[in-house]
Amino acid sequence: MKLRYLSHSGFLLTLEDGKKIVIDPFLDDNPVAPVKSDEIDADYIILTHGHGDHLGDSFKIADRCSPLFICVNELADYCAGRGYQAHNMHIGGGFNFDFGRIKFTIAHHGSKTPDGEYAGEPAGVLITIDGKTIYHTGDTGLFYDMKLIGEMNKIDYMILPIGDNFTMGIDDAVKAVELCNPEVAIPMHYNTFPVIEADPNEFAEKITKMGKNAKVLEFGQEIEI
Repeated sequence: MKLRYLSHSGFLLTLEDGKKIVIDPFLDDNPVAPVKSDEIDADYIILTHGHGDHLGDSFKIADRCSPLFICVNELADYCAGRGYQAHNMHIGGGFNFDFGRIKFTIAHHGSKTPDGEYAGEPAGVLITIDGKTIYHTGDTGLFYDMKLIGEMNKIDYMILPIGDNFTMGIDDAVKAVELCNPEVAIPMHYNTFPVIEADPNEFAEKITKMGKNAKVLEFGQEIEI
């Protein structure tokens, strides 16, 4: 399985059978994205919430690829109402898809679509495929239940924001890693705009000093996981 950091909070998972899962694909209007929406294919699109920098270019990709949207109930209804396939879920609920298991968690943030529609609760997402669990926290502040999430799930990769202002900053993200105890922490949601400038290497150094593992991905970089 391969994990590619598209930039901001966007990621692409390519599975062993070639299926592709895209998370929060904000690309075409993203000043730091090295790829554009017409270069990304998807069988599934997971959305953590409805903000424009997360819903992003989902519909452009869907118009070409006809993926299944997986998101919380209200946001799934929003996608379905525009003619796309959607699987409605909600926080605390899990479902076994043909590729693996998805479960949504809480996230402390907001959620409204670019055209002003309420998009339900913001969320994080646990993605378990072939025995590995990726925890994409979505946009969130620090919360103590991250400890509970780590106790109930063996987290292989925790992907979390460090850009501050709208989400956790570096120090809160370091605490989140301490609480959740993943095998590897990957920073996201930084340096897209001046207001969320942050140094991912500072985050990685602080994680390393705690005796934990961090991996900083360049925008566009793909790794085997």
